[in-house]
Order: sequence, then structure tokens, then C-alpha cells
Amino acid sequence: MPEIMVLPHAELCPEGKTFEAETGVSICDSLLDRGIEIEHACEKSCACTTCHVIVREGFNSLAPSSEDEDDLLDRAWGLTPLSRLSCQAKVGEQKLVIEIPKYTINYAKEATK
Repeated sequence: MPEIMVLPHAELCPEGKTFEAETGVSICDSLLDRGIEIEHACEKSCACTTCHVIVREGFNSLAPSSEDEDDLLDRAWGLTPLSRLSCQAKVGEQKLVIEIPKYTINYAKEATK
């Protein structure tokens, strides 16, 4: 089983976490299964960007993103070339190092109200 290392995130995973993940399961489900409560406002239907992650290692082991995912990622807060929607990216055979961005588009909107 491949390993996922989650880099520290002040609110969701302050100390970071490393765990084994099942191949073919979404990164989002893998995180949720390990108690890392990543936001997923659209219930994992590829309709928002709240589950945006940055895949610092192992990015090329993931299946290519769909056109729908790419269109949504264009609106993600803190987009990088290594960005994916965790609800769409399935764990492959290689170790992944995941960064959960500090902000999501929802957080940014709420902070400006």
C-alpha cells in the first residue's frame, strides 16, 4: 500500500500525519478516513474547489486530471502546477506528500464579509 504524508496544517492536522492508503481511493476519502477533516462542500462531486490540495511528491503517479477538474482548479485559492482536487485524484502506487492549503475559496469569502 502506498503511503500518504500530510504536511502540517494549523487547523486540520497541526502535527502532520503519515499513513498507508488504499490504491484507487480518492485522496479526499483517504484523508477523511484518517480523521483529517478536509473540506468538501460539494460532497466530492467535482463541483467546487474546497478540497484543493498540493501534491508536493508523487504528483506524476496520479492519473491525469479531467477537463472539469482543470476548469475548477483555475478558481482554487493558491493554485500551483501541483494542485489537484482531492476528491478527484486517486491514490496510485507511489508515496504522496500532500499539502492542504491554508485557505480555501470559502474561507477567503467568509473572511472578507
